[in-house]
Amino acid sequence: MIERLFMVTNNPMSYEKFKESYRVIYIDGKMEDVYNRVRDEIHGGHKLLTHPLMGSVKPNETPYRTICVSEEKVKGTDADSVLLMENCIMTLRKFLSISPLPQYPESTLNDFQVIDYDLINHALE
Repeated sequence: MIERLFMVTNNPMSYEKFKESYRVIYIDGKMEDVYNRVRDEIHGGHKLLTHPLMGSVKPNETPYRTICVSEEKVKGTDADSVLLMENCIMTLRKFLSISPLPQYPESTLNDFQVIDYDLINHALE
C-alpha cells in the first residue's frame, strides 16, 4: 500500500503490532463502534483504504475489525467511501439482527484477533 494511512481497530493484537509503525486509533468496543468511528473519519475528509467486510468471516462471527483510512484528507467527502461504509454498517446490523455475536472462549477470541491482524498485514504488503 503506497498511500499514507492510519488504522481504526478494536483488535488488541492489531493495535500492539501496528502502533509503532502507524497511527492507530484503538476502540475499546464492538465492531459497530469501529465502523461508526471510520464513518466519522470519512465525513471528516478521509478516504477508506481497506474494505470493512474483507475476508470470509461474516461480521456476526468475529468481534474484531481493523480498517485502514487515508491519513491525507480529500477536498470535501469521498462519496464512494461514504456509500461503502454506510452499506457495511447496514450489513453488519442485518447480520447481527439475524444471529448475534456468540460469547466465545478466550482461545477463540485470540484466533479471531490473529485472523483480523493477518488480513490487514497482508493488505499492507
